[in-house]
Amino acid sequence: MVKRVAVSAAVITRPDGSFLLGQRAEGTFYPGYWEFPGGKVEAGETPHDAVVRELAEELGIAVQKAYPWLTREHRYEHAHVKLNFFEIAQWSGDVKDHVHSALAWQFADRLDVGPMLPANGPILKALRLPRLMAITHATEIGIAAQLKALEASLAEGLKLVQIREPELSGAALEAFAREVVARCRDTSSMVVINRDRALAERLNADGIHLSSAQLAETTSRPALEWVGASCHTRAELERAAELGMDYAVLGPVTKTTSHAGQEGIGWSTFAELARDLPVPVLAIGGLSAADMHAARMAGAHGVAAIRGAWL
Repeated sequence: MVKRVAVSAAVITRPDGSFLLGQRAEGTFYPGYWEFPGGKVEAGETPHDAVVRELAEELGIAVQKAYPWLTREHRYEHAHVKLNFFEIAQWSGDVKDHVHSALAWQFADRLDVGPMLPANGPILKALRLPRLMAITHATEIGIAAQLKALEASLAEGLKLVQIREPELSGAALEAFAREVVARCRDTSSMVVINRDRALAERLNADGIHLSSAQLAETTSRPALEWVGASCHTRAELERAAELGMDYAVLGPVTKTTSHAGQEGIGWSTFAELARDLPVPVLAIGGLSAADMHAARMAGAHGVAAIRGAWL
């Protein structure tokens, strides 16, 4: 019988977006492979306790801010491992190598060490997903105003846009989407198009965002670089994970003007629904970048917003 092991892994990040990897030493499983620092969750420990202890032992640093993030499972020859990933956004002390044969600060889009430990490799794409998704609402504020807001937000560092205009169609939607894609290309920002795969392919957008109804009908992941889905239940989130979606959006967390009369699920319910998933989950519903800390503490990858995302 294969042994089951719970592990906590740390994505230690710096303000420039880099993260720390360690190379496994000789005499361990997969020597020479690179991994995120961390280790086994001991009896009586929570995954959070374990990541704090392991980083003190392995690197000599004291964790000050650890956000719960993804949970992945992987079957090795020696064990079935459940990996609880945390982003370590703040710590104290100087990083010193106590157990690895080497350490390296890396960027997800230009890794220059390898090979990665098999269970750790899929995390790299999730690290490329921006933390804030801005969703368009041109039919509410006007196309000119939306494009102006887009330009201002891109200039301030916005890196992920969803084109969602249910009241636009045909040539009008395509013309607007073409303008958004062009502006995002100029700033190397990602853009996904809500529901319309054919339009996403024609405009060479980065991907598509599926509605929950489309998610229910989908039998395999569409062949675009980025594919996400709107979710409202745990079953929908698990379906998104099963299909290999790159992200999911869950909410509404609070009351929103677009869903008048509907109560938000709140952060506690969000955390329970999004717990132990291998797919990044963005929180939505009356939120803005100011809610990022609360979202991350609840296990969200970040925040998606309509009105609260634009400058």
